[in-house]
Amino acid sequence: MRTFGINFDTGFTSAGTTTREPFDPATVRREMEIIRDGLRCDAVRVTGGDRDRLETAARLAAEAGLAVWYCPFTNGLTQEELLGFLTDSAGRAEKLRRDGAEVVFLTGSEISLFTDGFLPGDTMADRVAVVSDPQRLRAALPALHARVNTFLGTAITAVRAEFGGRIGYASLPFEGVDWTPFDLVATDAGYRDAGNAGQLADGLRALTSHGKPAAVTEFGCAPIRGGAGIASRADAVVEWDDRARPARFTRPVIRDEQEQAGYVTELLGLFEDSGIEAAFVYTFARYDLPHADTEIAPGAEDRDFDKASFGVVKVLAEGRTGSAYPGLPWEPKAAFHALAEYGRDRAEGTPPTP
Repeated sequence: MRTFGINFDTGFTSAGTTTREPFDPATVRREMEIIRDGLRCDAVRVTGGDRDRLETAARLAAEAGLAVWYCPFTNGLTQEELLGFLTDSAGRAEKLRRDGAEVVFLTGSEISLFTDGFLPGDTMADRVAVVSDPQRLRAALPALHARVNTFLGTAITAVRAEFGGRIGYASLPFEGVDWTPFDLVATDAGYRDAGNAGQLADGLRALTSHGKPAAVTEFGCAPIRGGAGIASRADAVVEWDDRARPARFTRPVIRDEQEQAGYVTELLGLFEDSGIEAAFVYTFARYDLPHADTEIAPGAEDRDFDKASFGVVKVLAEGRTGSAYPGLPWEPKAAFHALAEYGRDRAEGTPPTP
């Protein structure tokens, strides 16, 4: 595996807000430096639904010496709007590449769920319901595959007119992507859970079977007991309000940072010898899922939404800053320290094995 990376959210848009508020470039600059020096990552996958934020974070990552996987991750756009977003972003990514940065461009992420017109349903929740119902999903697949590939064919032509580097797409397995026009194959479905644990090796072989560089663009779990068993579904332990903010837990959950740390490092060990080129931990921080410190606020356990966060740092309550990196609004979790050790060992030529 050539590239050890992490996801970096600049703000996923929903309900008139984003998952990263506020977006402060000075903080982003320091975080990119910590990703380089603290975690020893080679690359960062920069995601989000705001064009200017994406460009700012990508440039700050490049200035920190990181390779940039430039990935618009939009929500609620029409296909025409998404095409315009991708084309504009490709031009911005090309400017960064011409300035000397190593840049990979991804033509969106999970578009079938978050963009209108690929799956039945007017909202993301409607489309998720289709995917969650095997019978409805099977019925939708032929039309879905045709729509996804028609759109991606148009998108990659538009992007290549603006961007001269390698191009991929952060896919979901059921989308049926035709990888022929792409330079690399990528999936957001890098999560291992209790239901698919025996299929991970087959999934990795399928990913690398196209004869092109392959990447796992997302994998991780939340810092809760049993988090490894539900992996990508950890958000389901939180009920969200109509402003896309966490309201309450759907069931009692117990913090277990060691489970998260063990999960991400074990999967990195598996990926090392799988034939994939790159793997990106999900994620550096979830600013929309803040940590409530029970030592400072006794009884706040039910408001400690960081327990549902895939972030390797825990974002502190508004106005608080951490001690590990003074001035920054978060503290490292056990997963951060485990990744830092992994990155250090990898840099010294002794990565862990599964």
